[in-house]
Amino acid sequence: MASIFTRIINRELPGHIVAEDDAYIAFLDITPLVMGHTLVVPKKEVDYIFELDDRTFTGLHLFAKKVAGAIERAVPCLRIGVAVVGLEVPHTHIHLIPMNTVGDINFSREKLKPTQEQLAEVADRIRTAYAG
Repeated sequence: MASIFTRIINRELPGHIVAEDDAYIAFLDITPLVMGHTLVVPKKEVDYIFELDDRTFTGLHLFAKKVAGAIERAVPCLRIGVAVVGLEVPHTHIHLIPMNTVGDINFSREKLKPTQEQLAEVADRIRTAYAG
């Protein structure tokens, strides 16, 4: 069965997509730690990041770097935190999280519940920064 991320990639489920190319996609986490929390995903469905082939692994990180730059330009923060947890969805993904304090990347804290409109506005800002 396809992962929830594959279903977003295939446009079977909606997602606030901020960047995409032939091999990778980035979209907002719908229950973010902070606004702008973005997931970067290879389109190839592989559960564990260290099972990716070298080309996909390297490309994923280079794509994430570009997306992180766009997030940093679009969302006021000191830096972009990076995390790979990989337990909640069986599809490799990198979390890019705008940070002002180390607490912003604490996965044990309560997640936000933004509206679709709030997510759409942040996604638009990141997409604009990515394209620019």
